Amino acid sequence: MERRLDLCAADEVPPGTMKLCEVEGELVLVTNLDGVLHATQGVCSHQYFELDKGFLTGDSITCALHLSRFALDTGEALDPPAELPLAVYPVIVDGGRVLIEVPAGPLEVNR
Repeated sequence: MERRLDLCAADEVPPGTMKLCEVEGELVLVTNLDGVLHATQGVCSHQYFELDKGFLTGDSITCALHLSRFALDTGEALDPPAELPLAVYPVIVDGGRVLIEVPAGPLEVNR
């Protein structure tokens, strides 16, 4: 069973920016790449570090702690030391709100 979780207003994430949101006790990073919204877990899979402190580089996010880079569309770890991918969540914009659609149960996060 799928459910939708509300993260933020779409206009809070203009193109080229990111926003860290908290939902159900977990952090989710919303990024806007040229008008396309992506949502991933908000902390690095290598060590618990908030990804909004990092920087966007093309279609990836780089963690500021150890410079691990992740693809925003797949969550794949592109540069070490991270080996685990980021959890990626399908994004829906409805009524000007950014939502993610996830299975019932705890929100998936790779640690």
